[in-house]
Amino acid sequence: MSRLPNRRDEEVRRLLDTPHPAVPVDLAARAMLRGRRIVHRRRIEHSVLWALLAAAVIAGIVLTVLNWPHSTPPVPNDGTWWSPNGPD
Repeated sequence: MSRLPNRRDEEVRRLLDTPHPAVPVDLAARAMLRGRRIVHRRRIEHSVLWALLAAAVIAGIVLTVLNWPHSTPPVPNDGTWWSPNGPD
């Protein structure tokens, strides 16, 4: 079974047969430095976000402790446990 020639295949072959452009000599070194900068920036961002999350949790705990009711109001004891208003 023969395939019909595909125009895209021919275009790709033509592009691959042409001479390739020259690659800069320091391309690998520049890519490595850029990668290091990106990783360093991400680590700093993650550290800052974790610190903000920790500060928010600590602030929430402190606010909860400061606003927590220290004692509950006494419940009147009327002698019955089944009715809040007592015996009728």
